[in-house]
Parts: sequence; structure tokens; C-alpha cells
Amino acid sequence: MPDPLRFAIAVVPLAAYLLVLGVLNARRRPLVTSGTSDLTALGLAVSGLAFIGPIEQFRPDAATGSLGNSIWLLLLAFYGLWVALAIMLQRPRVVVYNCTVEQLRPALSETISALDPTARWAGDSVTLPGLGVQLHLDPFEFMRQVAIVSSGPEQNLEGWHKLQRAVARALRTTTMTPSPRAPGFFIVGGGLLVWSVLRLASGGEEVATALNELLIYG
Repeated sequence: MPDPLRFAIAVVPLAAYLLVLGVLNARRRPLVTSGTSDLTALGLAVSGLAFIGPIEQFRPDAATGSLGNSIWLLLLAFYGLWVALAIMLQRPRVVVYNCTVEQLRPALSETISALDPTARWAGDSVTLPGLGVQLHLDPFEFMRQVAIVSSGPEQNLEGWHKLQRAVARALRTTTMTPSPRAPGFFIVGGGLLVWSVLRLASGGEEVATALNELLIYG
């Protein structure tokens, strides 16, 4: 078990992410977001784990001696660049939270027909020649979310932006039942947050020692 300070650094961003997921799953309406926003949120959620893991463990000693505490800013910026690289390398996609494939498909079919009458469906895949978009549906049933993912390398990014806006408009009036998993996200996220706060409050000297270990000139 890590010390209270490192534990809080690791779990607070993750707990916040789980609480946000709980809110999204407790809503009566789906939320449509871009793959960029979805991956950015995930990167922030695991940033604390990265900080006390590879970022701290592989901190270069020579650079630490030269830069002092400023090394943390550079290492966090380096982590941010890795997240940005992952975002740039991912294929275009649109993520719909609090929605199943069965609930999404009618609205998506109507939206696609309006955007491109020449669209062709094949199972859960569809080609929109007029938008330069090829996609398929990738459900994640445990999280009750569906990713609309690009199929193939040749994609029109402007076409994807139009599709995302159109799907968001189509689902604006759609009503869902809250996900039964929402309380689980609240319990786990809230439990981690309370646990980290209690450990910090009772840590005392252990927290001070950990802080001195992290700060070069504490």
C-alpha cells in the first residue's frame, strides 16, 4: 500500500472520473462526445497512477539535480504529449454515453439517411460516400455506451464533425432510463475519494515524509 500522499495522487483523478461516469449513467438522456474528449478524460483519470508509477520511478537523476522541482512540470508535460499523440493517432470516432446499440440505431439510421441518402448499411457497419465516412458500431455494454468508430484509413474529418453534431441533435429529445450501474460508479468513486481524504487527514508525519521525498527542495 503506498503512503497516503501517493495514494491520494493516484486515486483522486480516478475517483473524479468514476463520479462523472456515475452522473452520466444516472442521466435520463444520452451524451454525445468526440473520441478526443473521451480519450482526454481517460488520460486525466489515469494521470495520478502515471505520476506515482512510471513518471516518478523513471525520473532522471541528472535532470532532477539540474532542474530541481521543475522536473515535475517537464515530466507532466511529457505525459501530456503522450496523451496528445494517442489522440492524434486514434481513428475518428464518436462516443455516446448512457445508450445501447438498440436505442442508438433508429436515431442513427434516421440521421445518416438525412445526411447522405446514398448511405449503405451492412449489419452494424455503414458507408456514407457523400460525407467520405465509413463507420461501424462498437458497443461497450458494461458501461452502457456505444462508440461510432471509423472503418478504414480514408476518412473525411469534416464529415465526422457533421455526423457528431447531427447525432447529438437527433438524441437531444431521447429519454433513457438511468443505468443500474450508476450507483456502483458513485459508490466506488466516492469510496476512493473519502478513503484518500481520511488517509491524508490521519497520515501526519507519513504525509510530510512523502512530500519531502517528492519535492527536491521541500
